[in-house]
Parts: sequence; structure tokens; C-alpha cells
Amino acid sequence: MEYQLNSQLFYRDSKGVELTDAGQRLLKHARLIMGQVGYLKAEFAEYSEGTSGHIRIFANSTAVTEFLPEILAGFLAKNAGVTVDLQERMSRDIVRGVLDGSTDMGIIAGPITAKGLQAIHFSTDKLVVIVPSGHELDIASPVRLSDTLKFHQVGLHAGSTLQDFVKEQAEKLGTHVNWRIQVSSFESICRMVEAGVGIGVIPESAAKRHSKTMNLSILALDEPWAVRERSILVRDFDALPGCIKALITIMKPQAQISASDNVDHSADA
Repeated sequence: MEYQLNSQLFYRDSKGVELTDAGQRLLKHARLIMGQVGYLKAEFAEYSEGTSGHIRIFANSTAVTEFLPEILAGFLAKNAGVTVDLQERMSRDIVRGVLDGSTDMGIIAGPITAKGLQAIHFSTDKLVVIVPSGHELDIASPVRLSDTLKFHQVGLHAGSTLQDFVKEQAEKLGTHVNWRIQVSSFESICRMVEAGVGIGVIPESAAKRHSKTMNLSILALDEPWAVRERSILVRDFDALPGCIKALITIMKPQAQISASDNVDHSADA
């Protein structure tokens, strides 16, 4: 292959091999080719076995912990021949994964920087602040992020997209978030806040759901970045196998692909 491409693909030494820049470029193309082969197999399998195939999904924290489990449970129950590989990733890794073919679709919230992708908007949510009833901030809605930073906060586990995003916004203000504890889900955040451990910044959809069973107050967050558009990212919707199109249809029954093949906004988490 090196002879045919007239390029060195590996650095070789006594410890093994390592990809050169040309090798990294070839790897990107190889992933895309293997992805297309997988699509081809899935499409023809549908003729003999009904809807089947394997779906690779990179998604942010909110998607993985909040709404995707319910969506995927219903989808997989109706499509016995489909398997799913769901991985939580940072937004920049989600975009990169869709671009280089290491994932079939990505799910993100907020604006991103990307070219060569198709974006399918499917919902809108916004970030809010939750506090225990009677908290000092309980009468201050709406609040700015700066108003919350003097209090202990409860956040998601290290590496989650939402926690890193809130951390980034605090750093832009020249300060930092005083994390008291990091937990694995929005339900856990709400339980910690209800117990008076700290306050939290979470999506409004999660806050409203958990406030029905917990003693919490929800405060509007007066920040331009608080509104988060949720989008599905793919390289080429028309080229996707039927099982992935079916899943996207469930997530957004009347999904409209962005007229432009490029998504070009400022980066977020």
C-alpha cells in the first residue's frame, strides 16, 4: 500500500510501529470506507431479516443520561435486529467522530464549529439553576451565573460536557466553580441539592421532572448561552442505512435537515 500510494504510512522501530501523518490520513479514509461497507451490509440485511444493523452514536451528557435511554428502549424493542453502541463524548469529539466516520451520528446541544456535516434540529432546552427551597437565591430569579459562584455547587462527573461547559463559562468571568461533589446523573444532582449540599445548573427539562417529587426551586438563568438547541449530526442523511433513518425519525418525526451542508457557529461543550 505504501508503494501504491507513494507514501510512508508507518514509523518502524524495535518497539513497534506508529502512524505517520500520511498514515493518519489513510486511517480516516479507511474508517469511512468501512462505515460504508457496514451500511451496505445493513441495507441488504433488511431485505432478508427485516430492519437490522448496527448504530454507533456519540452523544453529550444530557442525551446519554436523560432522553436517549427511553428513546432507544422503545426503538430496540421494536427492532430486534438492531444493535447500538452509545458513547458519551465531548462535543468536539462528537463532531470529529462524525467527520472521520468513527460514529454514524452525533447528538449535541448548543452551537458548534464544523464544516461538511448535516444538522437536524430536534428540540430546544435551556439551562436553569436549582436550589433547595428557602435558599438565599430562592427569591432572586432570574439569576446570572456570577450570582451562583459564591455557593457550593453539585455537578456531573468529571469529563461530562455540561460540567465542562459551566466551568468554561466561569473561567470567562475570571473565576471558577466551587464544586462540592460530582455525581453521575441529574437525579443525583437534584437529590443532593434538595438535601442542602449545594446548588446546581442543569437542563430545565430535568429540573421540572425531578421537582415534581423533590423540594426544589427552579431559577431562570439570565445568560445568552442558557438556551441550548439540540441537534443530530450526520455526514449525509441520504446515505444512511434504514435503521439509522428510522431512529432519527423517532427522535424527530418531521426532521428537517439544515439546508446547508455546513454547520458553522462558535464552539461550545
